[in-house]
Amino acid sequence: MLQNLKFLQSTPQLLQPPTSAAPLPQLHSTCFPILKQFKISRRELTICSNSSLLLLLGSQALKSKAKAEESSPNDNQQEEENVATPNPNCGNKVPTKRAFLDIAIDGEPVGRIVIGLYGDDVPVGAARFGSIVSGAAGISYRRKEFVKIMPNYVQHGGLRSYGVDAELAKRSGSNLAVENLREEWEREYEKCPGVKNSAGTVSILVRDPSKLPPKLKLVARKGKLEIDEEEIGTEPNGTEFVISIMDSPELDASALVIGQVLNGMEVVKRIGQVKTVQENTASPYFRVAKLIGDKRAVVAERGFNRPYAKVVINNCGLMD
Repeated sequence: MLQNLKFLQSTPQLLQPPTSAAPLPQLHSTCFPILKQFKISRRELTICSNSSLLLLLGSQALKSKAKAEESSPNDNQQEEENVATPNPNCGNKVPTKRAFLDIAIDGEPVGRIVIGLYGDDVPVGAARFGSIVSGAAGISYRRKEFVKIMPNYVQHGGLRSYGVDAELAKRSGSNLAVENLREEWEREYEKCPGVKNSAGTVSILVRDPSKLPPKLKLVARKGKLEIDEEEIGTEPNGTEFVISIMDSPELDASALVIGQVLNGMEVVKRIGQVKTVQENTASPYFRVAKLIGDKRAVVAERGFNRPYAKVVINNCGLMD
């Protein structure tokens, strides 16, 4: 004990606090403004350290991206050209036949629409439209009405799959099935990127444009799993057609482009100006009625965007 006391007395500087503390370096980081008062919580320290780490990683990512762009500018240019360059056959379709539609609104003739049909590019669709317009199919678009007027397009009701139209088609051997049109639509959809239903195009409906595209589902058939499309409701019979007033990308998933308006676009726009039944799908009463399967909601939905005036094809046929 005496030796320890002697040792302590001989080394008093070890117990005495330093007379002048060395000045601490000032931190200029914006993440730690309160370090000058030597007060910081663990949460603030974690947040600031994480933000600093993110800034460091972001700067490294930008540097690596810049190096990649400098190393391969030619590859990027080739990819952009491939994406931006469409199939030349899609924009250079040549009409092989011309058809005409004489339009009347409430019995008053308003003019003629001349349509060029793409017989070489979409032979199935062009042949079907031409045969109905000319009456070769035993039935025709004469005295048939436009049933829907949308902001971007007008839709014709086509022929009915029952009654007199179906009997006349059966007598002439015409087939109103839409399967061949769907195959042609799938081929054109994959071949031509971008908007297909541009302003002035004429298309045959292969699906209802007001419905979502069909969903793929697995179906067990004969002990095997097969992929099938889930269809809901009645589908078009391949005779309903639309004429686009403006670009209509919403039709690309349901309509096959078969031609282009050559003359009479002012008549199409005149049809688009006809007053229609106001769409009321936002009404809570309509939503509830449709949710519970009320038939009145289905009937009301069919009447949305229907013209108040009677827009009819007075006469139609082929010009060439």
